[in-house]
Amino acid sequence: MAKMFKFGGSSLKDAAAIRNVASILQRYKTENLVIVVSALGKTTNALEEVIMAHAKGDGTAQERFARIQEVHFSLAAELLPEGHPVFSLLNDTFVEAQWVLEEPPHPNFDYMYDQIICVGELASSRIVEAFLQHVGLETVWLDAREVIITDDIHREGWVNWEETGKRMEAKVRPLMNQPGFVLTQGFIASTLDNATTTLGREGSDYTTAIFTFCLNGESMTIWKDVPGVLTGDPRMFANVTKLDRLSYREAIEMTYYGAKVIHPKTIKPLQNKSIPLYVKSFIDPDGDGTLISSDIEDLYPPIVTLEQQQTLLSISTRDFSFVAEHHLSLLFQKIADLRLQVNIMQNSAISFSICVNHSPDKVDEFIAGIDKEFKVQREDDLELITIRHAQSDLLDNLRKGKIIFLEEHIRDTVQFVVKEVPMMSRKPNPTS
Repeated sequence: MAKMFKFGGSSLKDAAAIRNVASILQRYKTENLVIVVSALGKTTNALEEVIMAHAKGDGTAQERFARIQEVHFSLAAELLPEGHPVFSLLNDTFVEAQWVLEEPPHPNFDYMYDQIICVGELASSRIVEAFLQHVGLETVWLDAREVIITDDIHREGWVNWEETGKRMEAKVRPLMNQPGFVLTQGFIASTLDNATTTLGREGSDYTTAIFTFCLNGESMTIWKDVPGVLTGDPRMFANVTKLDRLSYREAIEMTYYGAKVIHPKTIKPLQNKSIPLYVKSFIDPDGDGTLISSDIEDLYPPIVTLEQQQTLLSISTRDFSFVAEHHLSLLFQKIADLRLQVNIMQNSAISFSICVNHSPDKVDEFIAGIDKEFKVQREDDLELITIRHAQSDLLDNLRKGKIIFLEEHIRDTVQFVVKEVPMMSRKPNPTS
């Protein structure tokens, strides 16, 4: 059985980082690995700016895209000798997006987004594969779009597990039975008609879980710039500690509520087959990291997650009737159609409130779609704070200096929807 590794953008941000990845992989050169990589550094953000510029027609898209190409060619030149085949492969990769940019903006923005954004993962994987070969680590490059198949909803594709499983066995299994590594891309997939789709922002963890599930992997490892899963984001909270072990259930709860260390969809495929997940540091690869495995009866310290850029929608009927079952059915159908990510919901007799990730186009479309029957009060630029295994003194500390728009307690989980607060006033200790 193979092990599955995922390296994110921060582990590939420059030449020194890619050399570090190669040094980590040298430790596993006799093992059967499937390696999933993200786009370099902040490339996805830069490509999003290209896409927005093209959609607006402001004339800057080509210039922005040229800068992204230059970064990749310069990095390849720093790692590989002049004339290496990777330069031609990179050129071919960028041409795919160039064709899209030479056409008028596509009327389906999400479709256009996916056809351009995929270049980040494709280009980074070409460079990493070439460098691994260059340092003597036999590696074969695989286009993830040939094996991960989704529906035709762009930017948030849902996996066709049956077709994906068949393709994994037909295309990937033979490669795994040969010496060397298999290297592929996170985040990207395709429809049955070969149109590129994506799995949702930061979806490379999920890609790795799909490979691990379909190929019955021995284990999955996410390599991060932190020592493992922490009790809070160290950039936001003081005195966080590393969790040595987590149950699948606890990890699912943490990621659903906004813990950034793992993509929310990652855990369930692994849980279904009891495949262990390790979160380890590419800065300290000898560290123990965090093991996520089958349910562990254990006591956890308070764990705090924070989701920024939240929108709270308070919905009421225009005729002042109760928000009844048929109203909720309509609202949930609209939410499902738009794939709005609802992080918290609460209802009363005459209103229904949801807190969603800030996505202006989707939120605007949702409000417009229910305007005939419902009034909506909207509040943007909020934060959602979630505390697992909460303690009263910590809750009191987190409430200080905040306007609380919504608060909910469910067993040992507490959530606050609050106004954004200055960094100076946000240094509670999630372990106290």
